[in-house]
Amino acid sequence: MNIHNDAPKEGFAAVAEWMAIDPDNETFVLRRFNDMSARNLLYLQCEILTLRKRFDSFDRKVARIDADMDLKDAAMTWETLLAQNDAGNVDAREYMTLVLELRKKIKDYHETLMLQSNIASLGRPSDRVLEASRTWINGGSKLRADGSKLHPRIGGLAKDYLDDGDDLAAVKSHSDVDLLSRTLRRVWPVKIELVGDGIHRIGRFNEHSISLAVNIISVVVSAILLLGPITALYLVNSNLSRLLMIYAFTACFALSVGVMTNARRIEIFGATAAYAAVLVVFVSNGGLSSS
Repeated sequence: MNIHNDAPKEGFAAVAEWMAIDPDNETFVLRRFNDMSARNLLYLQCEILTLRKRFDSFDRKVARIDADMDLKDAAMTWETLLAQNDAGNVDAREYMTLVLELRKKIKDYHETLMLQSNIASLGRPSDRVLEASRTWINGGSKLRADGSKLHPRIGGLAKDYLDDGDDLAAVKSHSDVDLLSRTLRRVWPVKIELVGDGIHRIGRFNEHSISLAVNIISVVVSAILLLGPITALYLVNSNLSRLLMIYAFTACFALSVGVMTNARRIEIFGATAAYAAVLVVFVSNGGLSSS
């Protein structure tokens, strides 16, 4: 479906079109509402706590010595509970009501808890994306003397939804957050478009091109760091020179892994140790050690 029309859109339609036109979906930046989510979970929790108290009261009633035997049977056997509920027994109906109410509320609580866990795992928008979104939606990067937006695209309370950066979530966060990818995003050629004030500009680019460039650079650097040391160590006869070269190439390898990947420190250490071991084995085997 083509979202573009000849007539320019305004309001929420314009903001939605601007968010949807980004092929990388970086502009899907929205509020988490952490405070409201916490309040909702607390209320659901209180409902279940109330149900637990009612169950405890019913259990004490069943445990009494002089309790009705039909009630005891209903508490012990599910089929008996169903039969007494269908027969109109007041206690059985009360107990069945509690069971069904618990089933619904505990399901709502657990689903909400899992949803909140998913929301908490969403990343925050990058400074670059957040600045571009604020500039476009606010109609400029500056504010009026009274602190209001220059030319906001939407009005009401919604016009300030990007102000609280700590409560924002990026629906799609980048998996490539390494230094090389971040550097390329800052210098990559962009398609320029004006914002509402006609002065400020924002730029767009395709994230796929960044990933492709990073992959190509990574392959080239990997080949250089593998073939380069092998060739150099083969041509050098001095053991001291070879040792210094192993030091240098190992440092370059560790630096490249840290810059071009999202590897953790322990992973960088392990990969570097394996790389250095390969170079040492190459020098010590095959008759390459100096006589």
